[in-house]
Amino acid sequence: MLPFVLEKANNTEAAIASAAAGARYIAGGTTLVDLMREEVERPDQLVDINALPLGDIRVDGEDLVIGALARMSDVATHPDVQRLQPVIAESLIEGASPQLRNMASMGGNLLQRCRCPYFRMLDSACNKRAPGSGCAAIDGLNAGNAILGTSDHCVATHPSDVAVALVALGATMRVRGPQGERSFPVEDLFRLPGNTPHLEHTLLPAELILEIRVPGGPHSRRARYLKVRDRASYEFALVSAAVALDVDNGLIRAARIAVGGVGTKPWRLRACEAALAGKAADRASFEAAAHLATDGARPLSHNHYKVELLPRTIVRALEMAGEVA
Repeated sequence: MLPFVLEKANNTEAAIASAAAGARYIAGGTTLVDLMREEVERPDQLVDINALPLGDIRVDGEDLVIGALARMSDVATHPDVQRLQPVIAESLIEGASPQLRNMASMGGNLLQRCRCPYFRMLDSACNKRAPGSGCAAIDGLNAGNAILGTSDHCVATHPSDVAVALVALGATMRVRGPQGERSFPVEDLFRLPGNTPHLEHTLLPAELILEIRVPGGPHSRRARYLKVRDRASYEFALVSAAVALDVDNGLIRAARIAVGGVGTKPWRLRACEAALAGKAADRASFEAAAHLATDGARPLSHNHYKVELLPRTIVRALEMAGEVA
């Protein structure tokens, strides 16, 4: 690990001022410190934001509001989360080991870097790590890489599990930076790689995530997260699906579907959602809608299996959601 300067911020304004001067935010550090050890990330200065009052979990009307510094473990076990948005708790438990959940913050989870193996190989081409160097994964070992939202410059998947659930639920986030506060959908945080895959999110310089707001609704009760992976213990998703159904008398009034492990960002499937509206909550409807999930897919040499696995995962997740009493 290369030398760096660490300072501690006691209030939001001080943290933003440090970041505006070139410091990087650090909370749990479960991704950043790891990448610094491998010299993939080389910040000169870090600002510790753990003292900021951004760890609350509260209910505001029908909305669930989660502070950006709330730890994954605290969110997953919080009674209001389990009562109002159980799919968030489910995705967090599936998303990391207990040790990581105890350390990692919600904001940091959303901003974690990709897990393409070539990103961490300093002797391999990676446009995320070294813009313009190329993408070794396109013609290399790419079984875990994306089939949706890829470009000729990057095929890395976004690794967050809870981001998939938040996108499916239409969550928004509030951020603050040198130019003030703004709010926007969590879905809009993530960029497609295009020809600039090193630009991964839409935060402005020095902007700090303050909170995540998850709207409630009748769909929240019938919501499930299903993750398919190589092993049952801590592992990143090959394919995952967060689904939520609003069902009345056996008919689907509305559906929410987002998937992970297959896209360069958490992938909302609005065509599948539209195909389910007004249909019976049964396997035939689920299969017909899930068939649309692979439209535009660009499989690589080793990940063509995801084209078949993705709709199967969606169907099973929808069945699980339909079984909720």
